[in-house]
Parts: sequence; C-alpha cells; structure tokens
Amino acid sequence: MRVLITGGAGYIGSVLTPMLLNEGHEVTVLDSFLYQQKSLLDCCHHEKLRIIKGDARDEALVKRLMAGADAILPLACLTGAPICTRDPWAARAVNLDAIKTIVAHLSSSQHLVFPSTNSGYGIGQPGIYCNEDTPLRPVSLYGRLKVEAEAFLLDRGNCVTFRFATLFGGSPRMRLDLLVNDFTYRAVTDRYLVLFEPHFKRNYLHVRDAARAFVHVLGRYERMKGKPYNVGLSDANLSKWELAEAIKQCVPELQFISADVGEDQDKRNYIVSNARIEATGFEAKHNLQAGIRELIKVYQVVRRNECSNA
Repeated sequence: MRVLITGGAGYIGSVLTPMLLNEGHEVTVLDSFLYQQKSLLDCCHHEKLRIIKGDARDEALVKRLMAGADAILPLACLTGAPICTRDPWAARAVNLDAIKTIVAHLSSSQHLVFPSTNSGYGIGQPGIYCNEDTPLRPVSLYGRLKVEAEAFLLDRGNCVTFRFATLFGGSPRMRLDLLVNDFTYRAVTDRYLVLFEPHFKRNYLHVRDAARAFVHVLGRYERMKGKPYNVGLSDANLSKWELAEAIKQCVPELQFISADVGEDQDKRNYIVSNARIEATGFEAKHNLQAGIRELIKVYQVVRRNECSNA
C-alpha cells in the first residue's frame, strides 16, 4: 500500500514510519521539520521511503502527494493545550483547516485514518467510563479543534478516527511535555514532584501502540471505517497521584506531594473504555511500568532542552 503521512517525522510518525516500511508499505513523509529533528535518519536507506520537507498547509503540495496515495494519515498537528493556546491561529490552520483541505481532494477509494484525542471527553462522571457514544465536552482549544475535525470527517463517512489516550514512551522524536514522560523525567532528574489536581484521571497509551493502531486499521479498513475508536491501555485509567505512585515503584527515591499553588491548563478528568477497538482484535502490548522503565533509560541520553514542543 502507498501511504502518505503528514507530520511523519513527529512523535508518533517517527515510530510509525519504520513500522510501515517494515510491513512492506511504500511511505511518503511530508514534514516541516519544525524542531530540526533527525528522527528518520535510520529509515533513509529504505528504497520505499520518500521524504518531502514542506508544510501540511500547502494545498498544492498536499494535493500532488495525495494523488499517488492509497491511504492518508494526517499526523501533522500542533499537539497539546499549551501550544494551541499560545498560537490559536496556527493551531486552527494546522489542526483543522489542513484536514478539510485533505478531504477536499480525497477520492472515495482512498483510506483516511485520523488521530484525534480522548481529551475531547473533557470532564467525565466519576466511575462512569467514556465510550465512543459519550458526549464530547472538550475543555481546551486543542481538544475543541480535534473534536471539530473529527466530526467533520465522520460526517463524510469514509474514514477511521482514533481517540488516543495520553501517549508516553520513547520515540526518535522525543517529547517531554506529555504527562508520563514529564513526571518520569522529573523523577529521574529532580526526585521530586508537586501535583496539581492530583485526583484528575486520564487514560494512557504507549506511542508504539499508537503506531500499531494505524497498522492494524490499514488491514481492516472496510470493517472499521465510519467510526471513532478509543485507543488506550484498559488497565491504565489513572489519577496523577496513582501515576506518581507507579513511577515511584521504578524510582524509589521519588518524593511527591499535592499542592493548591498551581493548576493544569488542560483540566480534563475522565476514565475511558477501549472495548470497541479491542473487539476488532487490537490490544495494547506495552504496559505503563515497562514504559516508565524505558523512559528512565531514555533520560540517560536526552535532556529537556533537546525535546521542545514549543
């Protein structure tokens, strides 16, 4: 299959691109390389890889690249509440308008798999799992743009959307702003955490399982299309306090307290059911503890100023 990935050198894309190549797919990556990342160097020997340095908002370029693709995976995104709040115009242009541009040039035979987020659930009800029929109430601009883009795509019909849990784990294009990655970094470097809203819960997912979800759907597209799917670790609906406890099991020196001196910009709080995608045969393979142990090794190699998402 010929696959076009916008943002293919990002946190997910840098894991997904070699995975697709190893499955025998032809892969075209469109990426602006905004962070000067070199995450695809180890893939450049693949004859089936093409890398285009460019902007996912460039309609003429995207249209030309789409013409040769069987599947389009629009990963290009300003990801997370802080960066979208800082630059709302760019966030809308990349996270929503660029998706509408892709749809304008999409043929009925092409597959489209869109990475959304379960942050769209916003603030859930205690003890009640959010499934794909739960009303969406995003609390950040990032969440609102993702929800709007997903609704636009699902209304069209020929697509699959993934409502990803909060990602964690090592990637050639590393990010330290994600909650597990951030907490583990602080545990390794500072041995100390101050938790705001420690009872707020989220679901979590290893970045390699996020990449595996794309591979999974490409082989089952006709059966799965037209629906959103929550994708996360079903045994990892955890509060921040529970997450800190899990990290302490791997970093015993870690000390943590809760405090009212600050607050999260992204105030989502919910638990999630991943039953729909699990019913298709997908199961996350990388558990939280293994991911934390992996991150401890990652942080012997990288430091925060090398992994900006600003």
